[in-house]
Amino acid sequence: MIKELDFVVLAKDLKEYQLTRGDVGAVVHVYEAGKAHEVEFVTGEGETVAVTTLSKTAIRPMQRADILHVRSYVPA
Repeated sequence: MIKELDFVVLAKDLKEYQLTRGDVGAVVHVYEAGKAHEVEFVTGEGETVAVTTLSKTAIRPMQRADILHVRSYVPA
């Protein structure tokens, strides 16, 4: 079960925030026993890109075998 402060991986693109599948965010709130999660996405310098409510199907827990990848973020 995903908990507050867990890192999660985006399972689909969020074009309205210029986020792509595989981006990593931190859970800042869990709603209704895990039906939805408030997730914050930040740049490498800690600047918040988006805080959005996502269904449990839009994210997945980060796994031990995951490798992080860096990409440039250009706001719209």
